[in-house]
Amino acid sequence: MERRFHFISGLPRSGSTLLAAILSQNPRLHAGMSGPLGGAFHTLLGELSGRNEYSVFISDAQRQRMLRGLFDTYYGAEYSAEMVFDTNRSWCSKLPQLRELFPQGKVIACVRHVSWIINSIEQLVRKNAFQPSSLFNYQPGGTVYSRSEGLANGEGLVGFAYNALKEAFYGEDTANLMLLRYETLVSNPARAIAAVYNFIGEKPYAHDFDDISYQAEEFDLRAGTPGLHTVRKKVEAHERTSVLPPDVFRRFENDMFWLDPALNPRGVLVV
Repeated sequence: MERRFHFISGLPRSGSTLLAAILSQNPRLHAGMSGPLGGAFHTLLGELSGRNEYSVFISDAQRQRMLRGLFDTYYGAEYSAEMVFDTNRSWCSKLPQLRELFPQGKVIACVRHVSWIINSIEQLVRKNAFQPSSLFNYQPGGTVYSRSEGLANGEGLVGFAYNALKEAFYGEDTANLMLLRYETLVSNPARAIAAVYNFIGEKPYAHDFDDISYQAEEFDLRAGTPGLHTVRKKVEAHERTSVLPPDVFRRFENDMFWLDPALNPRGVLVV
């Protein structure tokens, strides 16, 4: 069976796990939370570069076969689905490589108001007050200001993903890129999923948005952040109150470049 690959990427706390949980209701599809392939891909790409003293023996065709082989090997006989969505925030920074390896592969980038992303992470930290989180290298110190700064800088959980998203959005490989807003996914899941199916060229499936199932408790507990990948049974929007100081919340309120058509010169699909 020739398995087809697509990718879920974008910003953290923006619905990627929820999207994967919904898609996995379809027996033809497999999707899950962020996995190891993004890191393995990055590492192998580096090891096949000029820093390897034997790189003179490695052609681009060989590099492509080895990188493609990561996916074929990882998603082996244990996975019966005809189509796989691999999730990783780094995929937005790898669009040129993905285009060459998977010409028909689509990238669904989940996005959300950045202030609410920071707020969501801060709520998790406070909820698990006695368990330092892997999101901050298990360090128990800091304040909401240092945590938000650490998240937003270029190497931070949010900052890296945000910069990778902008690289993809303004790059030359946008034909296979779609942005899916968290607000759309939770308020109108039928519309959001219909757009995903249309974008990947797949026939519709009757999803049950009132009975979503996804389990990642063991991973979240080990990460010191219970609830990190919790998905509610029913997809619906919830009224929220920010726990961020007003100045922290305002710092990120104008970062949603995807909402302004004037800032979308390549006409990337935003749902």
